[in-house]
Amino acid sequence: MTMLNTLVAVCSAYALFLFVVAFAAERAALRGQATWLRSPMVYTLSLSIYCTAWTFYGAVGSAVRSGFEYLTIYLGPSLVLVGWWWILRKLVRIGRSQRITSVADLISSRYGKSNLLAVGVTILAVVGTTPYIALQLQSVTLSFEVFGVGDLATGEEKGHTALWVAAGLALFTVIFGTRNLDANERHNGVVMAIALEAIVKLAALLAVGVFVVWGLSGGVSGALDKIDASPLGHWEIDGGRWAGLMMLSAAAFLCLPRIFQVLVVENDNETHLRTASWAFPLYLGLMSLFVVPIAVVGLEMLPEGSNPDLFVLTVPLSQGRDGLAVLSFLGGFSSATSMVIVAAIALSTMVSNHVVMPLWLRFAGGGAKVSGDVRHVVLLARRLSIIGVVMLGYLYYRLSGGGAALASIGLVSFAGVAQVLPAMLGGIFWRGASRLGALTGLTLGFGCWGYTLFLPSFGPGAVLPEVWLLDGAFGLHWLRPHALFGIEGMDPLLHAVFWSLALNTGGFVLASLASFPQPLERLQGAQFVNVFEHSTGPRSWAGRVAPTEDLMVMAQRILGARDARLLFEREAQRQGLRGGLPAPTPDFLETLERELAGSVGAATAHAMVGQIVGGASVSVEDLMAVADETAQMMEYSARLEAQSQELARTAAQLREANAKLTRLSVQKDAFLSQISHELRTPMTSIRAFSEILRDTTGLSAPEQSKYASIIHDEAIRLTRLLDDLLDLSVLENGQVNLNLREGLLSEVLDRAVAAAAADEHGARLRIDRDPAAERIWLNTDLDRLSQVFINLVANARKYCDAAQPALDIRVRTGEEVVIDFIDNGTGISSEAQDVIFEKFSRVSDQKAGGAGLGLAICRQIMTRLGGEIAYLPGQGGGAFRVILPADIAMAAQ
Repeated sequence: MTMLNTLVAVCSAYALFLFVVAFAAERAALRGQATWLRSPMVYTLSLSIYCTAWTFYGAVGSAVRSGFEYLTIYLGPSLVLVGWWWILRKLVRIGRSQRITSVADLISSRYGKSNLLAVGVTILAVVGTTPYIALQLQSVTLSFEVFGVGDLATGEEKGHTALWVAAGLALFTVIFGTRNLDANERHNGVVMAIALEAIVKLAALLAVGVFVVWGLSGGVSGALDKIDASPLGHWEIDGGRWAGLMMLSAAAFLCLPRIFQVLVVENDNETHLRTASWAFPLYLGLMSLFVVPIAVVGLEMLPEGSNPDLFVLTVPLSQGRDGLAVLSFLGGFSSATSMVIVAAIALSTMVSNHVVMPLWLRFAGGGAKVSGDVRHVVLLARRLSIIGVVMLGYLYYRLSGGGAALASIGLVSFAGVAQVLPAMLGGIFWRGASRLGALTGLTLGFGCWGYTLFLPSFGPGAVLPEVWLLDGAFGLHWLRPHALFGIEGMDPLLHAVFWSLALNTGGFVLASLASFPQPLERLQGAQFVNVFEHSTGPRSWAGRVAPTEDLMVMAQRILGARDARLLFEREAQRQGLRGGLPAPTPDFLETLERELAGSVGAATAHAMVGQIVGGASVSVEDLMAVADETAQMMEYSARLEAQSQELARTAAQLREANAKLTRLSVQKDAFLSQISHELRTPMTSIRAFSEILRDTTGLSAPEQSKYASIIHDEAIRLTRLLDDLLDLSVLENGQVNLNLREGLLSEVLDRAVAAAAADEHGARLRIDRDPAAERIWLNTDLDRLSQVFINLVANARKYCDAAQPALDIRVRTGEEVVIDFIDNGTGISSEAQDVIFEKFSRVSDQKAGGAGLGLAICRQIMTRLGGEIAYLPGQGGGAFRVILPADIAMAAQ
């Protein structure tokens, strides 16, 4: 416990030290003393964010399990940086010319500034990064457990260490990464802290390596002898897997949100890539230099079954070198925290910019009045996003069991974010790439990756049913996650990467060829593909002068008086000047342009500052008038658009109301025609047979009885029709009084079945019921409910056309009481299903004996009882569902 307390104190002191470094870097940047912050070496060291706990701990474990395969994770990014002139230089130039803030912003901006694509990439990035954050939690948790319980063999977690680590990392990131907002999403303090952490983790790993080689192996020759004598000394290369992992790591290096953040967003001078192209591969080489010696010595000295992912810690601890072990722990802690900080910052930026802010601006009502209106919304969104991202990592860690090797978890994340690669490379090299193509490719690739790799990584039965893993989804053998489309025998990782990127790229290309880009897509495509023709490299205001007062007036028109005054006062204070107006130095002009770009766009901001600074022939007053007119036009256009949308909604509502009135008019005419026909038919029969009885002499007694019976039956029919009409009218007008009382559902159904069987003719209807399920006490109008049931049973008896008619009455309870009446006939045609509950609508014209009011009355009764009745299509026969609200069901017995 003493060692664990020491670790907590060391971590706290280290975090405080990083705060001091970051704060000093931010202050230096505000004072304009940021030259050393923008040096090529700081930029190169910041790329070490690629080296996470996977690299620090997991590389040794990967060497033990797979030999020299761990080198592929270093070779991929090294090849990308060596070839920086073709891809990275273009990405950085695009990032600076288009003011790109994230990988989602890059994809969105290229494909017509599509926010739908940005949201899709954001979701993909969050889900894809989740396993990576879980990896950091697992590494820090296991390292804490090694010190806390002294279990050098496994380092298994005990208690809730992972939860505390996740909470600490989330809090640390919120405080560290969202203290302020930057116009270009650059974080000088964070970059400087990452560069410092790069030195710490490299020094820690080299220190352990030196101790292993010279302290435990007797020097280089002794270490080489140990390697030759161990299983790792056999150099075996699986060419296909090596090529696949190198390609995967190269793709992840371009697409990981945290790498994109430091590689593109934080880059303010593309010449830094020239230094990084040799310095960063050298850094990776140093990080991998002692991996194999540590792995060999760990296998030799530690007990069998020890976790190889922890050899960097457990080897020094086993030799009593606690100080070296603490330094090693600090290196692993640096690797994990730097990754979580930058990944969470990058992802929170994407979530706030592409998900939260569009929704806020849409639903806030009135929009932002001044630039400060949205500041607290953005900060809150980013802080909550950071907490959510870290907690998602913890959830993945818990659901996946936290027992997988670090390398395998990292590769799942690599394969996920690599799905952005086709849209990214296609967007910067192919003008014909379209928004539909990018959306199709991302959807197919993301879905395939999730099904073949991400969801199975939780373990059999955790998310995907185990039977799906063995026999395929829905029993389709060719849909097995690890043998998709019948291709078996491939490594699961390479299988998932192959199919996801193949479907992604194929969908991207085919959909792009089949669709035609919109005008904005074509314009952005030209800007991206031919970026070196449309941009002139870094813009500089060196050697330019301008009246500060004119710049102040311009800034007030764009930013607002308060924000412009604060900006100018801050810059004047930074320059050591009084009076609130700074000198128009190149640094100040760049700062002003950056602030204006946040409101009017990069190109417009540069043009406005250039007009004043460059001494153009257009006067300042004319330029101000243009700005005012533009703002007025934008406001007027927004109002017109809002009015147009409102008129369109009103017109749609009027069309809908007119269509409804037309339907009501037709229904009224049909009702009057039908009621006239239904009343005239029995009255005509009664009149005709009455005249026969009156005027015809010599009728026999049987004939007289027959005609009198017809008159009686027609009178009963007329009375029933009038009763139904009166009943329906009372129900529709809400004048009915419900006779609420208690009773069993089974007894109501018994009465309904008996009543419907009273006039049974022809084939007898078999009724199947479940008495146990029907023992439900109800508190409702039992007579009205029985009327509904009688109508449904009688309809089934009259209209079921099966050779042996049968009616199945099913009852089930839950939030509601549901009673289904399903017969085995041919059912009701789809054309008639929409009108069977209307007045005078008959189920069958051939066998109808009533007026067609029964189901209309049933619907009104159920409405008054607080329930509903509906027809169930697709049941094989006629099927009706009666739903009773739960509050009338007293108890099931």
